[in-house]
Amino acid sequence: MNEAIIVAAKRAPIGLYGGRLHKWEPEDLLKPLFAYFNETLPCDLNELDDVILGNVVGNGGNIARKSLLEAGIDVQVPGLTIDRQCGSGLEAIQLACRLVESGAGDFYIAGGVESTSRAPWKMKRPTSLYPTEPPQFYERAPFAPSHQDPTMIEAAENVARQYQISRADQDRFAYDSHKKAIKALAQLKFEKEILPLKVHGEWMTQDEGVRPKIDLKRLNRLKPFLPNGTVTVGNSCLKHDGAALVVIMSKQKAHDIGWTEGMQFKGYTIKGVDPHILGIGPVPAVKHLLKQHQVRLSDIDAVEFNEAFSSQVLASQRELGIANDKLNRHGGAIAMGHPYSASGAILVTRLFYMKDAYLTLATMGIGGGMGNAALFERCSI
Repeated sequence: MNEAIIVAAKRAPIGLYGGRLHKWEPEDLLKPLFAYFNETLPCDLNELDDVILGNVVGNGGNIARKSLLEAGIDVQVPGLTIDRQCGSGLEAIQLACRLVESGAGDFYIAGGVESTSRAPWKMKRPTSLYPTEPPQFYERAPFAPSHQDPTMIEAAENVARQYQISRADQDRFAYDSHKKAIKALAQLKFEKEILPLKVHGEWMTQDEGVRPKIDLKRLNRLKPFLPNGTVTVGNSCLKHDGAALVVIMSKQKAHDIGWTEGMQFKGYTIKGVDPHILGIGPVPAVKHLLKQHQVRLSDIDAVEFNEAFSSQVLASQRELGIANDKLNRHGGAIAMGHPYSASGAILVTRLFYMKDAYLTLATMGIGGGMGNAALFERCSI
């Protein structure tokens, strides 16, 4: 079996919904990333076997194909867009890696993109040819049958209640996520992973959502979304715009172009859980993945876990036994942002630049009641 190696990774800075990137279409967010790889890789992007991207709230169609053509890549390069909700970016990467391992190709770009700011309005089609009722807009498509499809807030509350995650612990986790992100920014930890974008004549070099003046007492005072609840706007991620891409090659191709190191794809698992507690999805996924590869959690040097809600991360961390010093070393989505289908690729990009981490793990909870996890190992080529 061929070995799939991530040889390069880059992401855009993450923008807030309606923020600095609110006029950027998904292809606009991707174009600078393609240009960066075109300029820095010692091989031609026109030789790509495929471009595989996750996208959830876009205009439909095939954003992978559209974006590569917008970027000036040869028309002979195909494109595939997939939707596994929040897990789409990680799903796209594992699919490209599996294709390399199978021998189907040896050169792919994979990742994800999301612009919640430019997402089209969704409207239900009337059941009558001559409707008298006003148009019915909706936020998202159903992830499960109606009796199994809670809102994300309800699902986060369900996890908090079932796993006894207190409001105080959720707020503390959110506070710590911001503090870790602020420290990482000061230490230039994101400098290599982020590709600056020129927005209105000024360079955007870091994520828009990090709040340097965050205060734990202020977090404690925020009103819960639901009556008698614990989930607030402060201990949840917001809506964001962003994109991330990784370059995946067979080990032989990477060697042939003179690459000397990278991050090898070791395995991937996707598992389902009760949609009412969808945030706990990473637990069975990680357990199965580690068992499959005979790896203990103590062997993992760094875990990147998407922070949709504090409650789900804390519940999963406790169930899995992830050490604090290995979990989201530089903060996570509560601080930096969760641009849905780009988030999995952002986690992988962060792990790619953690040069001191040998064996690493990326995992996410997914709408509809799923969790996915991928295992990587730093390697010489």
